[in-house]
Amino acid sequence: MYLSGITCKEEVIGDHQLITAAVTQAIIMKHFLRMFIQVCLYFYCKCLWRCLKFVVRKLTGRCELQRICYNTKPGAARTMKIEASLKGSKSKRLQTSVSVHPDAIEKTIDDIMELKKINPDINPQLGVSLQACLLQIVGYRNLIVEVEKLRREPYDSENLQHEEMLLKLWKCLKPNSPLKARISKQWCEIGFQGDDPKTDFRGMGLLGLYNLVYFAEWDTEVAQQVLSDSLHPKYREVTKKEISQFSKVEWEKKKFDKAIGYSFAIVGINITDLAYNLLVSGALKTHFYNVAPEAPTLTHFQQTFCYLMHEFHKFWIEEDPLDIMEFNRVREKFHKRILKQLQNPEMALCPHFAASESLINM
Repeated sequence: MYLSGITCKEEVIGDHQLITAAVTQAIIMKHFLRMFIQVCLYFYCKCLWRCLKFVVRKLTGRCELQRICYNTKPGAARTMKIEASLKGSKSKRLQTSVSVHPDAIEKTIDDIMELKKINPDINPQLGVSLQACLLQIVGYRNLIVEVEKLRREPYDSENLQHEEMLLKLWKCLKPNSPLKARISKQWCEIGFQGDDPKTDFRGMGLLGLYNLVYFAEWDTEVAQQVLSDSLHPKYREVTKKEISQFSKVEWEKKKFDKAIGYSFAIVGINITDLAYNLLVSGALKTHFYNVAPEAPTLTHFQQTFCYLMHEFHKFWIEEDPLDIMEFNRVREKFHKRILKQLQNPEMALCPHFAASESLINM
């Protein structure tokens, strides 16, 4: 009986191993077939696309770059199509044209026209359109480099320029309250965590300071208003519809909730991180290609930061979080909202940057 029990147990284990091996093999085969089909589709579509482009060119007498420039209005829609066309070209010269030095763009346009056998005298507008697109494409790449350089440069309290910028931030935000000392608890009044703000710039380096100073200096009225609201938060109005959705217990709790503020400077550094990620991921191409007629600059990036600070402030009040521990949730939700807006090729976050009157009057 004992031996019989062992034999049965071994048979069960053996069957289980066989089943496991069969399932594993089936999974491997499934993944292999999926990859094989994807590879086949890739090459099929690539060949089909090239054939289709060849046929369309023969029928219309225009290459893809011509069709894009003539059929798509200026802005993000056109520039992003031109960028995709150049990057996807089988010609190395066209592929590398999106990363040339700005001074070499005119020569690059001539090379493209020659390679595509386009007569510039017959198509004068094409060269102008391609130049504008390339200026935006190359400018965006260079802006990433410039922003990354600032992000990587740490705040140095021994650097006079860094110190002057930090003091300028205080003067712009608190013009009627002189700073008593460089190391002071007063820094907490504008949203830093401790006596010395330099420790708070570690994540974003000088980029965080540059953005905060730009906001405070060029949009002073709104920056001061946002700072005041962050210290003395206001309630948002609860609609009748929302009240009807609250249970009695929830409504009683809501009535006595205090509106939650936030640390202005720390949030500014955090929003800098958000703007940086939007830039590096390419999400901001839609915005910059629509607002910058040529190469987007650091000023465009800083204006975008100001816009994001405006919008996040309003969004924070709308969300009415229960405590500061909800910050990451609110930030992530805000991030998704901005990303969704930027999916629209005609989107410009702040086409005519100016202080928001509605924000000032909140």
